[in-house]
Amino acid sequence: MEENKRKRMLSGIKPTGKLTLGNYIGAIKQFVSYQDEYDLLVFIADLHSLTLPIDPKELRENTKDLIAIYLACGLDPEKVILFKQSDVHEHAELGYIMACNSNMGELHRMTQFKDKTAKLGANDSIPTGIFIYPTLMAADILLYDADYVPVGVDQKQHVELTRDIAIRFNHFYGDTFKVPEPVLAKKGAKVYSLSDPSKKMSKSESDKGTIYLLEDLNITRKKIMSAVTDMENKVRFAPESQPGISNLLTIMSALTNEDVSSIAKRYENGGYGNFKKAVADVVVDELAKLQAKVKEIQNSGVVDEILAKGAEKASFLARKKLAKVYRKVGLR
Repeated sequence: MEENKRKRMLSGIKPTGKLTLGNYIGAIKQFVSYQDEYDLLVFIADLHSLTLPIDPKELRENTKDLIAIYLACGLDPEKVILFKQSDVHEHAELGYIMACNSNMGELHRMTQFKDKTAKLGANDSIPTGIFIYPTLMAADILLYDADYVPVGVDQKQHVELTRDIAIRFNHFYGDTFKVPEPVLAKKGAKVYSLSDPSKKMSKSESDKGTIYLLEDLNITRKKIMSAVTDMENKVRFAPESQPGISNLLTIMSALTNEDVSSIAKRYENGGYGNFKKAVADVVVDELAKLQAKVKEIQNSGVVDEILAKGAEKASFLARKKLAKVYRKVGLR
């Protein structure tokens, strides 16, 4: 049997907030292609969700929805090891050892820690989980000898820290961890808020400017019909002068695979109302098909089975790596 020479890639998805049309167009559709290029492990980072208070019911619902959405978008459990982080206890165990092999200075320098604590205010009630988030992330990656970790710009620094910890550990205890490489995640078109096209569409945006993948489709249509535009009343792709219309053109192009210029030419003199209706039709049709797949997956009962099999496969890899670490540090 020929040895599998494909590189291994690992990605974690945090089940906080509701996924948006921006997530779908900008990341999810492209991310699914990784399963044909790499040995891919994808885990639901539910332990990371606890760094800030979250309602248990919301966490369970978000986790269920997130898994179903990724399966509906084409993540294939026959090609991918899909599992929940909390189902593989080695993540938390190695996370503690990684914390012991990092220092407070480097954790204080993490930009995400600075940003989050700035929002919370400098006080004694800042959760410790925010501070040690990167050491658990290091454990997530190093457990599986990942070659590559696809990340956004905001997480690249955490992978760099993971590399530093791995190199430090290897130097002190001997060769143990593969040193991973961060790669900027594949991204599709950038989608902006419908109510403020100067801002990216995100989970933290207002409901009016954000389209959620599993929301009521009548609400979706209303949001698109109410999208901020301009006074020119001419459909053309001009992000600087007409950001609202350009954003709608981007959305329509991403979902139909038709060139932006062709769409603009077809609707250039038809008025904004007709164009918005056309965009709404395309988005509603796409989300209706996605929601139907998600519902089918959730009703099939297959999710628990997929997660159980994924956890079994992930645990097999994680157990071997943690046993090696325990021997190296003297716990075995």
